Amino acid sequence: MAEPPPDPAALLPSPRHLLATILPSANTVVERSTIAMLGSLPVAPLFTRMAKRGATDPFPDRHDTDALLEAAALLADARPDAIVLSAGKGAVIGLDHDRALVAAIADRTGIPADTPGLALLRALRALGARRIALIGPHDAAYNARAARGLAAEGVETLAEASLGLTDNLSFASIGCEAIAAMARQVARIPSLQAIVAWNTNCAAAPLAAQLEAELGLPLLDATALGIWGGLGVGRIRARPGSHWGRLFGLEG
Repeated sequence: MAEPPPDPAALLPSPRHLLATILPSANTVVERSTIAMLGSLPVAPLFTRMAKRGATDPFPDRHDTDALLEAAALLADARPDAIVLSAGKGAVIGLDHDRALVAAIADRTGIPADTPGLALLRALRALGARRIALIGPHDAAYNARAARGLAAEGVETLAEASLGLTDNLSFASIGCEAIAAMARQVARIPSLQAIVAWNTNCAAAPLAAQLEAELGLPLLDATALGIWGGLGVGRIRARPGSHWGRLFGLEG
């Protein structure tokens, strides 16, 4: 006897919420991570891209605000609950640039917006932490610049671990073993309060719970921070589970 056809609503449930994300064009991690984290939640992800190719940023000291506002306007057509710029550049150029950008997006679209950098500040406050280590695929000069940007916000970077890559697409090639090795390297620093994986094209989020249990420190991944931040500013109560780490148990 033939099985009955599946319920269409079960095959494609209607989401209660929409979380929209702008990501760099060479990024192959943000979409996969977002879909995985939101998979069991009543939240559907939406995506669009901004140009970011190779190792050269034509806007090294600011956001390409015009392009980002156009991207946000396209996402706003779908009326999402929130819009996230999933990029860590704000820490490098100064988080006042992120503040100005999310205000401009909200003014243009009427939709709240967030970035991993602004979400990081809220997550650290929720953890009662201000002494961090930065890890990621970048070169040490990039991490040093990010550390200076975070220092302006009262966040002290005690250590960094980096792999010397500069091409945006190459960042996604970093595997779990290399990410874990960087985390273990910096975890030995006395008085460290959190490890921050600062690149949205480097898949540290799936390692968070495992490394937190091993090292006894929260591990905050840039992509996960963007998702956490977007859920928060969008007033979406649903959250990924603890298997994605301590971050999603925080209020902020």
